[in-house]
Amino acid sequence: MKIKTLPILALLIGNSLYANATTTASSDNVILHAWSWSFNTIADNMKQIAEAGFDYVQTSPANTCYVGENGGMALFSQPGDSVTGKWYYYYQPTDWKVGNHLLGSRDEFKAMCDSAYKYNVKIIVDVLPNHTAIDHSAVLPSLDNAVGGHENLFHANGFKPITQWNDRMECTTGEMGGLPDVNTENPDFQYYYLQYVNDLINLGARGFRYDTAKHIGLPSDPLDPKSSRNNFWEIATGREGVKGLSLLMPDSLYIYGEVLQDKNVKELEYAEYIDQTASAYGHALRNALNAQSYKGDDLVSWHHPVSPSQLVTWVESHDTYCNAHESASMTDEQIRTGWVFLTARQWGTPLFFSRPAGSTRENYWGNNRIGERGNDEFFHPEVIAANNFRKAMSNQPEIVFTNPDGAIVEVARGTKGIALINFSGKAQKCVLTTTLPDGTYSDKVYNTTFTVKNGQISGRLAPNTTYIIY
Repeated sequence: MKIKTLPILALLIGNSLYANATTTASSDNVILHAWSWSFNTIADNMKQIAEAGFDYVQTSPANTCYVGENGGMALFSQPGDSVTGKWYYYYQPTDWKVGNHLLGSRDEFKAMCDSAYKYNVKIIVDVLPNHTAIDHSAVLPSLDNAVGGHENLFHANGFKPITQWNDRMECTTGEMGGLPDVNTENPDFQYYYLQYVNDLINLGARGFRYDTAKHIGLPSDPLDPKSSRNNFWEIATGREGVKGLSLLMPDSLYIYGEVLQDKNVKELEYAEYIDQTASAYGHALRNALNAQSYKGDDLVSWHHPVSPSQLVTWVESHDTYCNAHESASMTDEQIRTGWVFLTARQWGTPLFFSRPAGSTRENYWGNNRIGERGNDEFFHPEVIAANNFRKAMSNQPEIVFTNPDGAIVEVARGTKGIALINFSGKAQKCVLTTTLPDGTYSDKVYNTTFTVKNGQISGRLAPNTTYIIY
């Protein structure tokens, strides 16, 4: 991807100068991750999604998948539960065709996309060409036949578990977590997979999130013995065709990948093809929120070598919520506070993870049903106000200010508006430098009054509460 570099505005914390980098123009888009919602549920809630200010809805995987636990619809069943199931079965492909028993049919996917078009929302589909189901005997004959036999579906190392995660040969060709590694460099597979992606586009999809993207090789990576070129990303982004077939509408799609950060991950090379998840920044932000202070971790750096305009940012993801519950103990108020901070900023493309309906900090799975809408947080007034603020502040440079202990953060966007954020669980008296002109202001959600005089804003902030001021 050819990028035009522009000087980034210096980031100010109090009176200190921090940033000194170059980056690309920012996006004003925000993504709702409608995690485990069915296609029908997403369609039924599209009007509210649009009114909440989301530009994209990301679905869970739409591919044919492993039918585990007799097709039970629990998000995560425990021994003895009357309803069984696991959310991650849709991450275990048995074929690359649209529709599965967990989220809905191909026709229902099309109806969801039609609904999105009606409300000017775009659909991102989570796709995962890197592996099949753990029980690879469940792979359907149509997929095996398309690649000339089951043995041609996998890398030579595809059943050898990864032991050295920072070894690029193991990382890109080995078995991850019991999931056999697909030979994504096989032209027959590429052709078959691309038919699936193009079908999604024809049905109305306008973007893709590539699961386990860092496990799919780049041109500079070592070659699996079965492969002659590491050219999957050339095919997946429309730079090359395969067997006469090319990606549809490549210039109209938003494509990003789950490139979880670690040692020896080639972020800069991935950035030539796709945007990436800012996993390390999400970790830093959660640290700060748990410390109840902006200074609880380094939030000045993006913790990534790639321009922040090519990063998808989050407070939490479905993995941090579900796998080991790294973020699940954080309150909805903390998540919302972090969301407003991310969304008020100039850079990154924020993604809001929809937690399960009925979930609490003692019961992470809540109502525990795949297909149902998540909780009400995606249309909380503070979330809506932040989403609208991001669009209203388009192209306005950011400056971040904080008080001495970091409990209060101000994200200023030029002289047009600010977001005031209380990271702490205590009420705070605010006296901060600001870029707003002198005057008296009320925020967009609570009508709380703030006064600006001689470049200082003053007022009071409730615990874990945010204020949007134009």
